[in-house]
Amino acid sequence: MGAVTSRPVNSDAVPAPRRVTPRTLFVIAPTLIAGFLLTLGSLRAQTPPAASAAPPATSAQATTQAAADWPQFRGNPKLTGMSTESVPSTLKVRWTYSAADAVDSSAAIVGDTVYIGSHSGELLALDVADGKLKWSYKTKEPIGESSPAVSDGLVFVGDLGGTFHAVKAADGTAAWTYKTQSEIKSSPVVVGDRVLIGSYDSSLYALSKKDGKLLWKLDTQNFVHGTPAIDGEVAYLAGCDEIFRAIRLSDGQPVYTVPIEAYTGASVTVGAGRVFFGTFNNEVVGLDLSGKRIFWRYQPTERQFPFYSSAAFDGTRLVLGGRDKAIHALDAKTGKPLWTFPTRARVDSSPAIAGGRAFVGSNDGRFYMLDLASGKKLWDHEAGSPIASSPAIGRGCIIVGTQDGQILCYGA
Repeated sequence: MGAVTSRPVNSDAVPAPRRVTPRTLFVIAPTLIAGFLLTLGSLRAQTPPAASAAPPATSAQATTQAAADWPQFRGNPKLTGMSTESVPSTLKVRWTYSAADAVDSSAAIVGDTVYIGSHSGELLALDVADGKLKWSYKTKEPIGESSPAVSDGLVFVGDLGGTFHAVKAADGTAAWTYKTQSEIKSSPVVVGDRVLIGSYDSSLYALSKKDGKLLWKLDTQNFVHGTPAIDGEVAYLAGCDEIFRAIRLSDGQPVYTVPIEAYTGASVTVGAGRVFFGTFNNEVVGLDLSGKRIFWRYQPTERQFPFYSSAAFDGTRLVLGGRDKAIHALDAKTGKPLWTFPTRARVDSSPAIAGGRAFVGSNDGRFYMLDLASGKKLWDHEAGSPIASSPAIGRGCIIVGTQDGQILCYGA
């Protein structure tokens, strides 16, 4: 079980950026050299305007999607990881597709097509019914954790060379690209006429969905690794600079900031006037948006390891993986633990929730289906390789990728 502490934070005080220590450098140390060399390269031709030309969509517009689709990372702009899809009680592998390299990217499912990236430098479009390849779009650099978002006939994704791609969903040809100054591991979020993407050049970008024109850029004090969550006209981001930001979508100006006192690689989940996220201080944080303060912190007492997985939220409970090899369920109001399920390796995969069950992969090479109320294992499958990709649920499929390049569809 875990211990919960509560500590209010002064939202007006923003700390000076902290030096990243060896404890927090997890997988980013090798990227510092690459990011530095890319920064020395040619700069972007675009110059940001003083403000964007068009307002963003309303909250209702931003979260509207077909019930059976999963059009972006975590399924929706609030990043809740929730699906209304009817998932059978017993699962089997319906099909597999072998990519040429590891798959850390998580799938988008829209209509009859699955979109997913690979370290081979390919954005793949697969038929959701049988896994057959429809098209493959080549990027010059690998696609890592950046997961596709689909909107109005375009598929958006970033690569580890720092290029952000807009690809035509119909045939896999390029619509436009935009070059940042370092690698992209963040996933895109589409809101109205714009698409948001973070980069390891420490910036969050808002680009025109239509042509890639820069609408605004927000500079932070460290890598932008996580994906911003959207609620209304505000984007929420917990950063590698240990600062939580509320950002106005119309012009990229900060609405407010809250010190979080922890390096954060996970994306935030927003709902019920709160946000939730794990940190590299081995804890999960609940932050109240109206009070602009952290109102609980959860830290397991038995094993102290970071939380890299992003939380799924069903309105009352959170489910997320930890590098302590466990899957944790927490009460969203109090941060108190509800149950913990042990696996045999760290869990960086971010869970998805559907039909009273939680679905998640582990680096132990197994994909798990757990009862949401009790944490009891209902089913699992040996995928044969570590799973860092997060499940996507839609059109009768649960899609996940593995480190040996397998893309699996689980279904009836």
